[in-house]
Amino acid sequence: MSDGYAVRAEGLQKRYGEKRALDGFDLAVREGTVHGLLGPNGAGKTTAVRILSTLVRLDGGQATVAGLDVARQSREVRARIGLTGQYAAVDEVLTGRQNLEMFGRLFHLGGKRAKLRAAELLAQFDLTDAADKGVGGYSGGMRRRLDLAASMILAPAVLFLDEPTTGLDPRSRGEVWESVRELVASGTTVLLTTQYLEEADKLASHITVIDQGRAIADDTPDGLKNRVGGDRIEVVVAERADIARAVKVVARVSDGEPETDESELRVHAAVADRVTALTDVARTLQDEGVRVEDIGLRRPSLDDVFLRLTGHRTETSQTKEAAA
Repeated sequence: MSDGYAVRAEGLQKRYGEKRALDGFDLAVREGTVHGLLGPNGAGKTTAVRILSTLVRLDGGQATVAGLDVARQSREVRARIGLTGQYAAVDEVLTGRQNLEMFGRLFHLGGKRAKLRAAELLAQFDLTDAADKGVGGYSGGMRRRLDLAASMILAPAVLFLDEPTTGLDPRSRGEVWESVRELVASGTTVLLTTQYLEEADKLASHITVIDQGRAIADDTPDGLKNRVGGDRIEVVVAERADIARAVKVVARVSDGEPETDESELRVHAAVADRVTALTDVARTLQDEGVRVEDIGLRRPSLDDVFLRLTGHRTETSQTKEAAA
């Protein structure tokens, strides 16, 4: 009988030589949701997915997927899941239709059923118009959608997506996100590993942060953000000489000591009553003649959460900063 969870893991252990890839990892994924798994490179995300999808044997702990034990019932688990890795597994020489029909035959559907299932998936993933074109001419987003379709040949109860939008442009990433939402709406449970914090924020209803093989946080996106603090007011002054005056004004409405970033002429602090704080600070700065380039309120981002929990930003954030 279902307990409402599609995936459960307790105390998962996995070693590779002297390295502990997983060191007592716990996870609980509710049915019919997207659950995000966030962590820095080497944190254990992919190892966890490989264990849960029966590709790697665990060294300790226990896990169930779709109510089945991954160690003792691996064959039955494989019949209930789909897996999409970081790189598309489709054949670029074949057409989209031929790829899906081939996967259908590999799953022992038989020729007629494989053709019918391919047609259904091409329609579901909005690929019918490109069905008979070579995959080599597909865009990145189309290839990923085709890859997702291939993982859905048997309409799995649980779908593992291991960094599915790595390397895609924003438009293609958006196309994949929409496909994932449609899958969940149809009843599939998705465990998503990603380094794109925006992706987790937009798709996941619950997020587990993993670091050094252990779950270090587990909550909704808003719950995780609240750990860093609530709303923050930010003021960017026009003159460096006005930073001190801005700090005094912000301190009157803030919860805690305001912080400054002198290189950006920015003062920011947590506030409880966001609207009142913004109004008071804007009016007081104007009354005191402090010229302001920008003023506003913002919530902590998942990047702020990630930085607070792990001590550094994600690789994608660091890449963006280096390119700026």
